[in-house]
Amino acid sequence: MNRIVVVLLFLGLYAYSSASAGRDLPGDHLRLPSEASRFFGRVGGAVDDKEDDSSGIRWAVLIAGSNGYWNYRHQADICHAYQLLRQGGLKDENIVVFMYDDIAFNEENPRPGVIINKPDGHDVYNGVPKDYTGDDVTVDNFFAVLLGNRTAITGGSGKVVDSGPNDHIFVYYSDHGGPGVLGMPTNPFLYAEDLIEVLKKKHASGTYKSLVFYLEACESGSIFEGLLPEGSPRKVEAQKQFVEAMSHRMHVDESVKLIGKLLFGIEKGPKVLNNVRPAGQTLVDDWGCLKTLVRTFETHCGSLSQYGMKHMRAFANICNAGILKEQMADASAQACVSFPSGPWSSLHKGFSA
Repeated sequence: MNRIVVVLLFLGLYAYSSASAGRDLPGDHLRLPSEASRFFGRVGGAVDDKEDDSSGIRWAVLIAGSNGYWNYRHQADICHAYQLLRQGGLKDENIVVFMYDDIAFNEENPRPGVIINKPDGHDVYNGVPKDYTGDDVTVDNFFAVLLGNRTAITGGSGKVVDSGPNDHIFVYYSDHGGPGVLGMPTNPFLYAEDLIEVLKKKHASGTYKSLVFYLEACESGSIFEGLLPEGSPRKVEAQKQFVEAMSHRMHVDESVKLIGKLLFGIEKGPKVLNNVRPAGQTLVDDWGCLKTLVRTFETHCGSLSQYGMKHMRAFANICNAGILKEQMADASAQACVSFPSGPWSSLHKGFSA
């Protein structure tokens, strides 16, 4: 039985939902490492699922949907993904790369022939296959590659995902997006309805066992709206997880803001929390105070989680202003009248400090 897993990466927001014709994994939204290990197969031990996914060929389709040096990161991320896949054991013959290829030797590139995906990083461009570049990076070619339809290919290497029923497919699409649409360096754009129809076709063909789709773009959540049938338990669970995650983020943001106002006043509070010290000065005078105030907040307001790490400067500024643990506890208790439950509880996740 085949399955598709969809990972949506928003700018500033990470939400994960999954559609599956197979298993039902509670907490899939937090299990990206296991999905990755499942894709790469058995590594020195058993796969952590009842299904053995170690057989079959691993395929990957990598797409940078933009061009221009100002969009450097899209092609850099695709090149980096290629290097990771090769390190993970995939063969070039099973990796299809779409990139405009106007970055490495762009006149603005201070390191000609080199692409990096982090400051002072290593070259990730070397060895990347140029299957579809320039004007061959099109929606039609992407769909033809995914469906394994060589006759529909125009230009490029002609490489397609010629997968079988036991194979596993990874798709990574990095680009700009809008509601219901993804960019391409050539017109037309990629529209949600068309992508969903192609995915349904691929599913109906029975030519994969699992498919993982990483989509990094603004408004990426709108692309897969309607992929799962109404009433699907997986869709209901994904929506529930999304609402819980967003509610938690709003709770953390509003709680920190309110604590600032309770401690310093309505006007002064935001200024204190958002203050940035001059370059060369440490974030906080007393690191012990920072840890104490973080733990105090989580005692009354629940876990900060990874999302809440962005408020560390605010907690540092509260320390630098001379606020004591008792004052922080009092303000936190007033700001958080109810203790969060479930996965966002500090009792469930543990304390961050």
